[in-house]
Amino acid sequence: RKYIADPSHVIEADDVQVRDNLTVETVPLRIEGREVNKLRNKKIASVKVVWEGPAGENATWELESKMRDLYPELFS
Repeated sequence: RKYIADPSHVIEADDVQVRDNLTVETVPLRIEGREVNKLRNKKIASVKVVWEGPAGENATWELESKMRDLYPELFS
């Protein structure tokens, strides 16, 4: 079967700002969890950060110390 073009099938793209190195800016929305990983002699604190970007929301585990330095407003 052939596709019949229909203007209602067109989805408008948001205005996405792409940098010269083909990356887009994402901003952290909130912290959803905290976890401490134990190695032999030290503990590493991680936080689960929900990011907002052009593709919607996604969550990643990041180092807590790095996130506190870059985004202190998330911890207040």
